[in-house]
Amino acid sequence: MNFNDLAAFAVVAKERSFTRAAAKLGVSQSALSQTIRGLEERLGMRLLTRTTRSVAPTEVGERLLLTVSPRFEEIETELAALSALREKPAGTVRITAGEHAAVSVLQPALRRFLPDYPDIKVEIIVDYGLTDIVAEGYDAGVRLGEQVAKDMIAVRIGPDMRMAVVGSPGYFARHPPPRTPQDLAAHNCIGMRLPTYGGLFAWDLEKDGREVKVRGDGQLVFNNLALRLHSALDGLGVAYLPEDQALPHLAEGRLTRVLEDWCPRFPGYHLYYPNRRHSSPALALLVKVLRHRGS
Repeated sequence: MNFNDLAAFAVVAKERSFTRAAAKLGVSQSALSQTIRGLEERLGMRLLTRTTRSVAPTEVGERLLLTVSPRFEEIETELAALSALREKPAGTVRITAGEHAAVSVLQPALRRFLPDYPDIKVEIIVDYGLTDIVAEGYDAGVRLGEQVAKDMIAVRIGPDMRMAVVGSPGYFARHPPPRTPQDLAAHNCIGMRLPTYGGLFAWDLEKDGREVKVRGDGQLVFNNLALRLHSALDGLGVAYLPEDQALPHLAEGRLTRVLEDWCPRFPGYHLYYPNRRHSSPALALLVKVLRHRGS
């Protein structure tokens, strides 16, 4: 059954006129008459009584009108509501991100963004795995630039980053500070295990074009940032942390930095999503807010 034919019938039945109904639908009277005739033939019932001066629904037509008319009104109402979302973004945006990205980039942006858009909800799932955002039902993900799949739309949302190798002054009072990456073998390195890799996360160190990956041994292994930082502050070992998380503690003397010349900058965080055409108005607005505008 052609729903356009039902919609045309509803307009004719309400207007009680092929002339007015045709003008409202933007079609010719003859085309509209053929549409109604075809509908009646498929149903095997007459829906309208026609005279030279008037058009009125039959008993069957009146019953059909009472049934379908509220449905079309509901559809029109919903379409109007969806159209309004373009002017007033609403809905839930689901994002998967690592802990550091969520804390250092997403949270500050949401602090500025959400108070102005009370109809938008944001759900952030902290996950260190390289999640398939389409399969898992996410609107977007946040990862470092080199981790974003090539078939995704990627928007830079943070500056270049740098890591820092740190320990507490008390720890280095007991253990000579390392001068080379190889010296870390003699230290209690606070490790991190990521589900994507299975093994311990390697510390990527580089100097003068020479790259060294360190998987130091130690008493502690975590899967989050906060515990690695606090363990370093407690003097339990040497940690490999995003520089921005270590800087406040370095400035106040609670941490000491080592191997600084082995920690180069690298591309920062990107928000990525599968298709611009299918992104919601809420996501489009959040992308605009998050977009990095620095040098």
